[in-house]
Amino acid sequence: MLQDSASPLMEQLSYFHDHALMILVIITVLVGQLLLSLFFNKFLHRYLLEGQLIEIIWTILPTITLVFIAIPSLRLIYILDEINNPMITIKTIGHQWYWSYEYSDFKTIEFDSYMIPINDMNSFNFRLLDVDNRVMIPFESNIRMLVTSADVIHSWTIPSLGVKIDGTPGRLNQTSFSINRSGLFYGQCSEICGSNHSFMPIVIESISPKYFSKWIIKMIEL
Repeated sequence: MLQDSASPLMEQLSYFHDHALMILVIITVLVGQLLLSLFFNKFLHRYLLEGQLIEIIWTILPTITLVFIAIPSLRLIYILDEINNPMITIKTIGHQWYWSYEYSDFKTIEFDSYMIPINDMNSFNFRLLDVDNRVMIPFESNIRMLVTSADVIHSWTIPSLGVKIDGTPGRLNQTSFSINRSGLFYGQCSEICGSNHSFMPIVIESISPKYFSKWIIKMIEL
């Protein structure tokens, strides 16, 4: 089950998921009906040696179906790779087993983000998902995320934003996204990276640009 989308990218991915699923349902119903008819009927024709027309039809129909899936899929691939005038650039570094964040536009803002241990949790925290330092991002702003790793391969993933990008040692990958609304958005490392792979969550807090400016000023003064 897909999470509620919080970005234009995830909305497009959800639409494509529904589009592909509808085609699969039609194919499943059609093939199922043909199989049932073959089980309960005996079709005999002693002079039937070939059927060129039906062979042409069942070759062309799957091709057309694949085109209807491929065109929106290719469109989405190009949309996901677009980087449009980012307002903020954030560098994310994966470690065993925590994340480091650097706000590249502000030289003094960088911090580590660790999972909150169960003994230190409050009643409103989510087990294995909450962190001590959240990534603060203004909503309705283009964000560029640069992702790398300091040790092994990690994967920075936020399902509700439709973002999943690998952090590879010695390589800098980038992605772009925009958040539609304020709120908390949770994710986890999606690449098996060692014994504590399950314990390096990601939390994004989306706030208004006004409060984001105040947070930036507060972090610079620390």
